[in-house]
Amino acid sequence: MSLNSEIERRRTFAIVSHPDAGKTTLTEKLLLFGGAIHVAGAVKSNKIKKTATSDFMEIERQRGISVATSVMGFEYSRYKVNILDTPGHQDFQEDTFRTLTAVDSVIIVIDAAKGVEPQTEKLMNVCRMRKTPVIIFINKMDRPADDTFTLLEDVEEQLKIITRPLSWPINSGPGFKGVYNLFNSTLQLFSPNIQEIDPGIKFNDLSDPELEKWLGTIDSDRLREDVELIEGVYPEFDTEEYLKGNMAPVFFGSALYNFGVQELLDAFVKIAPWPQPIIAQERIVDPYEESFSGFVFKIHANIDPNHRSRIAFVKVCSGRFERNKVYKHMRLNKTFRVSAPTAFMASKKEIIEESFPGDIIGIPDTGNFIIGDTLTQGEDLHFKGLPSFSPELFRYIENADPMKSKQLEKGIDQLMDEGVAQLFTSQLNNRKIIGCVGQLQFEVIQYRLEHEYGAKCRFEPIQMYKACWIESDNTAIMEEFKKRKVQRMAKDKRNRDVFMADSSFILDMAQQDFKEIRFKFTSEL
Repeated sequence: MSLNSEIERRRTFAIVSHPDAGKTTLTEKLLLFGGAIHVAGAVKSNKIKKTATSDFMEIERQRGISVATSVMGFEYSRYKVNILDTPGHQDFQEDTFRTLTAVDSVIIVIDAAKGVEPQTEKLMNVCRMRKTPVIIFINKMDRPADDTFTLLEDVEEQLKIITRPLSWPINSGPGFKGVYNLFNSTLQLFSPNIQEIDPGIKFNDLSDPELEKWLGTIDSDRLREDVELIEGVYPEFDTEEYLKGNMAPVFFGSALYNFGVQELLDAFVKIAPWPQPIIAQERIVDPYEESFSGFVFKIHANIDPNHRSRIAFVKVCSGRFERNKVYKHMRLNKTFRVSAPTAFMASKKEIIEESFPGDIIGIPDTGNFIIGDTLTQGEDLHFKGLPSFSPELFRYIENADPMKSKQLEKGIDQLMDEGVAQLFTSQLNNRKIIGCVGQLQFEVIQYRLEHEYGAKCRFEPIQMYKACWIESDNTAIMEEFKKRKVQRMAKDKRNRDVFMADSSFILDMAQQDFKEIRFKFTSEL
């Protein structure tokens, strides 16, 4: 196939949601329909041996939650589909935010019974800022839910986007009978555990009396009224408006029972965008360019704990990536030959010979890559930095087993490179401080240090309000500030100066007293 054909058949998207909305379950069923797996796993797996493919880390299996983004690729029809299953828990939202920089579209999963939840709103805000097209899948229709029109009003109001149903549910909860697919005019009847493709029943004309045979008189009449109301109230589905991020098509179903998933997948591959141009600092990079370029959006240490392997996840932005070809590492200004690039199915990897824009490739890493690094075929390009936010919680990290100090040091170094937490070293006493956005991150770090590196740590409390990266064009003022605030100064992992304010009052006073210093609450990776 030509480069153009390869690009246009790729669909790279993230699945996002509030925790427990069914995001990872939906991912499993998409993989099932795509033929990538043969048995869908469970997310909550206390009694079920088959766990979700995307939850490949041991702690994910134990907790029944996703704590890291998983990458999975498969062929479906004539399309190459790349799914990035993201953590739903807010404590791991930075991983999700960075993942959204590497995708061309998003599927948002909403629990029909709970409606739009806070984490979903935050994620939609990121999609809106980036003008990323979104499709909404309203899940768990097999459970009692609000009136569907009320639910859609709530979605439009909370997510601030125009919606257009492309399927419509017939009841919910115990009375859930199925969905009518407005996209292709077929009726899908609900029945648990559909493992094979169900073509549905064609109904181009809902006035056909044959409809009563399947739904009964009451539900048939209600469906006709609902569809008539949809056509009168909601705008026609406009692919261009969807691609601009102004309109969200909506589908209904039950991921747990494989219902409505194939209809979602069929519509998605037809309307979702193929890889789009990406803004670099120097210029806009078009995917159709012959020259390869890409950027690192994720690092994962110990993706295979048996081999202590560390992988840099690279989004291919333009051109054709080829195995054993030499590419330029922009930050280090060095060239690298990549001899074992891999494609992913969560933790499973296979070596590939080439990749195209939209693909996510894994590059074995011995510490050369960090999040935000750019790779090119030689051109000087720098893709816009991936944001790293100021942590909200801080703890001193101490060695709980002096015999394993080297393992602890290596573990902290590698886990911090993943970007889920941040490491600061106090300039006063050299104590190491971990900064996170949520309490659960500390537990994950402690667990992974022990089970992946054989090192034990303990966390000690520290009074801290905010970490601020500081910059100034006035060297003398900068030095004076650092001298006066030495007790509150630290270095981050990249040796940048960080002011550790222990209260909002201290921070406000510092900003008032030193007008020539810029206090930044995000840093670009």
